[in-house]
Parts: sequence; C-alpha cells; structure tokens
Amino acid sequence: MSCNWGTELWDQFDNLEKHTSWGIDFLERYTKFVKERADIELSYAKQIRSLSKKYHPKRNREDESRYSWCLAFAATLQQLNELSVQREDLAENMNTQIVCELTRYTQELKAERKSHFQDGRRAQQHIESSWKQLESSKRRFERDCKEAERAQHVSDRIDLDNKTDGEKARQTAQQKQQAAEESRKDYVTSLNQFNQDQHQHYHTLVPVIYQRIQDMEERRIERIGEAMRSLAEADRKVLPVVSRCLDAMMDAAESIQPRKDTLQVVEVYKSGFDPPGDVEFEDYSATMRRSISESNIPGGITWLYSCPSLPLSVADPPILPPAASTPTPNLTFPWGSHNVCWCLMNVLMLQGSSPADCSHLPPEQRRKKLQSRINSINQEIQREREQRDALLKMREVYERSPQMGDASSLEPRLEEVKQNLQRLEEELRKNQVWLSEADSRLSDHSTRRQSGGYVFRSSSLLTSLCLHLSFLSPDGSYTEDHSAELHFKSRSSEFDDDFDDEEPLPSIGTCKSLYPFQGQNEGTLSMVEGELLSVVEEDKGDGWTRVRRNLEEEGYVPTSYIKVFLDSSAKGAMTYI
Repeated sequence: MSCNWGTELWDQFDNLEKHTSWGIDFLERYTKFVKERADIELSYAKQIRSLSKKYHPKRNREDESRYSWCLAFAATLQQLNELSVQREDLAENMNTQIVCELTRYTQELKAERKSHFQDGRRAQQHIESSWKQLESSKRRFERDCKEAERAQHVSDRIDLDNKTDGEKARQTAQQKQQAAEESRKDYVTSLNQFNQDQHQHYHTLVPVIYQRIQDMEERRIERIGEAMRSLAEADRKVLPVVSRCLDAMMDAAESIQPRKDTLQVVEVYKSGFDPPGDVEFEDYSATMRRSISESNIPGGITWLYSCPSLPLSVADPPILPPAASTPTPNLTFPWGSHNVCWCLMNVLMLQGSSPADCSHLPPEQRRKKLQSRINSINQEIQREREQRDALLKMREVYERSPQMGDASSLEPRLEEVKQNLQRLEEELRKNQVWLSEADSRLSDHSTRRQSGGYVFRSSSLLTSLCLHLSFLSPDGSYTEDHSAELHFKSRSSEFDDDFDDEEPLPSIGTCKSLYPFQGQNEGTLSMVEGELLSVVEEDKGDGWTRVRRNLEEEGYVPTSYIKVFLDSSAKGAMTYI
C-alpha cells in the first residue's frame, strides 16, 4: 500500500494543515502531562521525606537503640528516605530529559511546519494564478472568435446588397479574424503554460512539500514514542533501588527478635532483689498492751518488721526478725530506736542527693551503672595517655630541633595531663572497689532471702514508713487516710525519677582550642587557648561542638575555635598536633 502524502493526499492541503496542527497540540499536551507527573513525584518525595523525618528516632532516646523492633523501624525509615531520594531523581530526570527536550522540539516543529505550509501556499497560489491566466486567454479567444464570426456575417450581407460598403465590411471581418487568431495563439500559449505548471505542481512541488510534511509528522510521532520510552525507562531505573530498599525493609522486619527484646527488658530493669516471702500470720485476737517505756514510740512501730511494704536496701543495717513467728502483745523493739533513727537519716540523706557509689540504686542497676562508669573512665585514661605520649614525642622533637618550638612550653600541659591521669586512676580505683562490693552483695543476696524484711530501694523505706506513720492517730491507733496515701505515692514517684540519670555520651575524639572562649550562656563551656578537651558530639551544622573536660564539666564550644582530632572508630585515624 502506497504511503506517500504527495500522491495520495495531493488534494487535501487544508486537512493536512489541520491534522499537523492537532499533532503539535497533542505533543504539547503530552509534555504538560509529563511535567505534572514530575511535579507529583517531587511532591510525593517531599512528603515521604517529611514523614520519615517526623518519625525518625530522637537521638536522646536510648531505648530506641536497644530493642530490635525500634532498630527495625529506624531502618525502615532510612530506606523510606532513600526511596524519596529516588523519586526526586526520577522527577528531575523527567523534567530535564523529557519536558525540556519536548518543549524545545515543539518550538522547532512549529517553525518547520510553518515553513512547509508557506511553501505549499505559494505553490497553490502559483497554480491558481496560472489557471486564471488560462481562463482569461480562453475567454478572450472565445470573445474574439464570436466577434470575427459576426463581422464575417455582416460582410457577407453587405457584399450582396452594396458592393461599395462590402469592401469595408470585409476589411473589418479580416481584422476580427486576425484578432481571433492572435487570441487563439495566446490561449494556446496560456494552455501549454498552465498544463506545464499543473504537471510540475502535482508531480513535483506538491509531492516534495507533502513529503517534507509527512517526514515532519513521522518525526513528531517518533519523538512522542521516544519520550514515552524515556519515561518508562526513568521509572525502570529506580526499580532496582526501590527493590533493594524494599528488601532492606523486609530484612529489618525479619530482624525483629521478640525473645531477645524481652530479655533486654530484663537486662535494663532487673533490680537484683529477691521477691518477698510469705506474709506471716498476725494474731489480732491477743490483747494489745503498751508499756510506759514505749509510750514515746508510735503504737504501730512493730509494723516496721512485719509489714511487707516496708523494705530496706542492701546498704541499710540488717533488720532482725521478731523473736517469735507471730507478734507478741509486748511491743518491744528488738533492734533499738537508734537503728530506726539511723535508717530514717540514711533515707533522708538519699532523698537529698545521690551518693557517689550509686548505693541508692538497686543492686543490678548499681552494678551496671558502676561498670558503665568504669568503661568511660578507662576511655578517658586511654585518651589522656595518648595525649601524654603525643606531648612527649613533641617534646623530643623540640629538644632535637629547637627551631621547631620550645620544649619547656609543653611542661604545663604535661603536668596537667599527669594530674588528670592521677585523678582518673583514683576515680577508677574507687569505682572498681564499689563494683566489687556491689558484685559481692549481689552474689550474697542471691543465695539468701531475709525472713521478716524485704530488700527494696531505700526510698520505699521512707515512703512506707511515713505513709504508715501518717495513718496513725496521736494515740497510736490506725486510721484510713487515703489522701495521705496518694500524697506519699506521688512523692515516692518524684523521688524515683531523680535516679533516672542519663548515661554520659562516650568520647569520640579530642580537640585543641585555638582561641580562648568565655561560655557565658547556659550549656556552653569556657576554655583557654591551647587546652585539650574530649569531643563527645560532632558539629551538626549549627557551628557548635559538644566537648567534655575531665568527667564532670561538659558543654558546647564554637567549632571554629577548636581543631578536632577524631578517633579511628569515629572518622579516620586520630591526628596529633
């Protein structure tokens, strides 16, 4: 089947003009579709990124880095963020490789189409002009022939009637015949010219122009096909990455270990205490007697060693059980009122501030706290030793090459490092002693269970004691005061919250101050020029670095004021000054 517009559609100039105009409109519509598709992908990527950021675990939430389900969710959010990056790349490729190219091509196509149809109109105008010329010569020839015929009839009539006028009529008839002959020649010339122009128009000009229009249309259609393939290919390029992200999400989901997480809860919250034993029977049928010597002691003080809600900590003095299995009517205090005062003072001291040996914590938590502190001190000691070795090497270099620096200028810093090492080693020894004590008490406590007393936190002693005393009327009788119970429960929860100390951040390197800085705002740390500090958190883009001096002072300093040397485990190998 022939597919040549020049031969098949030689008489469809107007329809071709409409069809090609509609084709360009379609190309512009498809370009707009791709652009809107890219905008949707970009908007989707931004929303996914915002969602991932919204639910990303907070850096100060240690619990979310401990359990497998939290880690799995964090990994899923990270992969979701990677998906948003791929969607952004897809939108950018659509805009640059398809939308921009199609927009430029559409302008070129419009200019090309305009040029081709201008050539077609000029050819059409030329053939129409040639046809008009032919029609004009034809009408003139027809008119001259009719006039010559009438002149000949007139000449023949006059020739029969009057020979004198007949000569004049014959001359007129001859002139008309000559004019008709000239018109005939003119008509023949115009006819030949028109036939020649028409042949050239329909067999040369029109096929060439229409073929160019056809080629232009085929290129436009092919370009649309290429754009569709490019769009599909851009989608296909992100599929491997999307597939990897989905696989990573599946792996994260598979990595959740319920049993491990439940054991982790035990590891985090285990106190090391034994559960309470059986509650002894209290015989209230016996007549209660109070002695004069005990009149100054609250009537219900024997409850201290009979009620299971009144525990003592491991650090408290042992509470001796009653002499008999059931309370005796004689309310004697077998371990003395001075022990009661000691216990109350001990609890009141604990309520004011936390002891350095962490004895306020449950045994297991105390052991973990001390072990964590020892690990942190060991890291600080290692860094101080590395700084000392670096300073010693620098001093040797200065001694061998005085032009490089003054060796004596390093002595103050060496002395400071030496003092820091002594202080840290002393802290390490104390904490190791406390840890040994905690381990021994924990092991001893696990092999025995007290009868008549229970081992809990010392704060519970104060709470239970005060709560019980608040229930006693001035004469020593028991009263039901629920408001007092609620009051002391809230105080107990406030006291317990005081011991939820945040673990210090581990050091990731060291830094040297280039300039002095006066930390006047809250959360900043002052430093002098040339001071060496521990880095616990890198600059997050806000211009501040979190540092620590010794083990107590910590704060932020300007990043531009220091030179940072990160450990090999953090970023690259550590660099010395």
